[in-house]
Amino acid sequence: MLKSEYSGENCSVARALEVVGERWTLLIVRDLLTGPHRFAELQRKLGIAKNVLTVRLQKLVDEGIVEKVPYTGARNWNDYQLTRKGKDLFPVLSALMAWGDRYAAPPGGPPLIFEHECGHAAGHKMVCTYCGDDLVPRTVRVIPGPGATANMAPA
Repeated sequence: MLKSEYSGENCSVARALEVVGERWTLLIVRDLLTGPHRFAELQRKLGIAKNVLTVRLQKLVDEGIVEKVPYTGARNWNDYQLTRKGKDLFPVLSALMAWGDRYAAPPGGPPLIFEHECGHAAGHKMVCTYCGDDLVPRTVRVIPGPGATANMAPA
């Protein structure tokens, strides 16, 4: 994991990785987006050790990404549901999926495709929220934001 003290660093990417950068975390979020939602189902689907899943789920709950919801069945079980903060990780997963589809997919092609409610492949395109143009590195520049400090200089 990254250091957790940021005295000389002001970086949203580093802070985000501190929360979701551990290997299993985004896989748990991925599965919670579509199901399953119970501990045993997550553990079985992911093939993750129970103690590791327990720690990761608790961190996600502590960070406000996941909430425990009592299951209405006969046992004392919980469902794990993504909060708004958790659902807001969807574009992150989509971007990782797009990269994986391009550079790490199995020989037969991408194992999963996002399908929009219109019935067509949704893709992974990023667009400008103002003009709708595609976002690509050559069309984007970095400028100081409201949280920038005086010693920060854009790359």
